[in-house]
Amino acid sequence: MKAKVYFTREITAQKVLELYEKLNIKLPGNLAIKLHSGEQGNQNFLKPEFWKVIIDKLEGTVVECNTAYDGERNTTEKHKKLIKRHGWNTYFKVDLMDAEGPDMILDIPNGKVIKKNYVGKHLKNYDSMLVLSHFKGHPMGGYGGALKQLSIGVASSFGKAYIHGASEPDKIWTADHDLFLESMADAAGSIVDYFKGNIAYINVMKNMSVDCDCCAIAEDPCMQDIGILASLDPIAIDQACIDLVYQSNDPGKDHLIERIESRNGIHTIEAAAALGYGQREYELIEL
Repeated sequence: MKAKVYFTREITAQKVLELYEKLNIKLPGNLAIKLHSGEQGNQNFLKPEFWKVIIDKLEGTVVECNTAYDGERNTTEKHKKLIKRHGWNTYFKVDLMDAEGPDMILDIPNGKVIKKNYVGKHLKNYDSMLVLSHFKGHPMGGYGGALKQLSIGVASSFGKAYIHGASEPDKIWTADHDLFLESMADAAGSIVDYFKGNIAYINVMKNMSVDCDCCAIAEDPCMQDIGILASLDPIAIDQACIDLVYQSNDPGKDHLIERIESRNGIHTIEAAAALGYGQREYELIEL
């Protein structure tokens, strides 16, 4: 049976909640809400006010992890200051999951490239997760969506280097590119397995730059906003977003497609599908 992906072209905070409710899932216990809090200087990330309706409704904790590259989020001290500066603490409980070590290590027995995933140790405090992704381009991954949030997003600072380096952290920027993409798919699968079905995904196709929210200096959006998607399948939701970009009539899509194709971005989806924790075939249900 094809995965269900719900879609609306109306991008509002209330619509995020409405799409989530269409998933008909109860995320139990202590809920982690994984989103991207934005690098200092980035103009495209989705602000706290946009997510406030759904986070307030579900009473979850916003979770993040430190980065593995220079910037304002690569140490706990700097990252906490930036989270406050961006206003996340104003509205929500925020947990920097790898604020201190040691990392939590998840085994990936079926991983194609990596067999372990190093994540923020506070992950153990959560029973379920809602992944709120800003779909856009990415300098290395080609695109960023649910699979990137599950992998790089939940990984600790060391874990991010481990994934980027395809199990060799010192090769963070020099590892074989497809092995990096496959490592992301491996890591994402470990988070899906960890929550055992108590996980859901929302992708917002707004402010679509070729650059990620992790870029301090990012290009402005290159194409018109498309909408909001929700699913219980992280592979299907990312595939649906890619397809909507290709199907768009906006000439600005060519720039984003070039970024995706030049980085072989679709290979993360291919690798994830091969691991079997979701599928590329979906039914798009427009509301």
